[in-house]
Amino acid sequence: MATPDRFRLDGQVVLLTGAGRGLGRAMALAYADAGARIAGAARTLAQLEETAELVAERGGEAISISTDVADSDAVEAMVDRAMSHFGRIDVLVNNAGGGADGDGSPLEQLTDEQWRWGIDMNLTSQMLCARAVLPQMTERGSGVIINVASGFGLRGGRDNWMYVSAKAGVVNFTRSLAVTYGPMGVRTNCIAPGIFPHTPQALERWRGGRYIPVGRAGLAWEMGPLAVFLSSDAAAGISGETIAQDGGGLAAIGPTGWAPRIRLTEPS
Repeated sequence: MATPDRFRLDGQVVLLTGAGRGLGRAMALAYADAGARIAGAARTLAQLEETAELVAERGGEAISISTDVADSDAVEAMVDRAMSHFGRIDVLVNNAGGGADGDGSPLEQLTDEQWRWGIDMNLTSQMLCARAVLPQMTERGSGVIINVASGFGLRGGRDNWMYVSAKAGVVNFTRSLAVTYGPMGVRTNCIAPGIFPHTPQALERWRGGRYIPVGRAGLAWEMGPLAVFLSSDAAAGISGETIAQDGGGLAAIGPTGWAPRIRLTEPS
């Protein structure tokens, strides 16, 4: 097989959570370019349908599944819908998640409900999705799971509780999946994105990426090729790894300027 062919995913089915916008949409388009079929899931159906239209413009196929990935029954229904439509799931990308209510507050003000919701949204959701797809992967003897963590899963953050804890859990959950299911033909890896601002305000907050070694924030499209690579035969020997897509932030002294005594913004 020629080297470029090893990156192709022709005919494979990718179940991608958080596919309605941002990094999820960027990955969906990259998978479509590689020949994969997409089952996109998120809570907002209108955004998913926009992603599906963009996939179709590329000549690909995508279906939209409105899902709350923190709900066990909803996740089982999502997988059933994808299986009913496509007959198989070759790749699961656990991308859904985000900041939680209560992060940014002093710990003593945090409620039990805020803690549980933040952990469920960013960690339990990935367990539920993996648990639902693994039986058909292990029965077939092949499959790929990609969990999306964060650079904050590899370091702490001031007044950041559920997000950093859950994303750190994702890193080790990835390792345990790789160790347990690798002998059954299922590879599992993790992507830890750095700073990918989705709004001008977020970009300004991060000072345009001036604290990142490459000198800029991440661009959403950059996530797609990495996800495709990890899903492809070109990465057949890679499992249990966490790959930082962060412009060198974790390599820096005080990663991406988030050390406690370094200001991200200039004093007023």
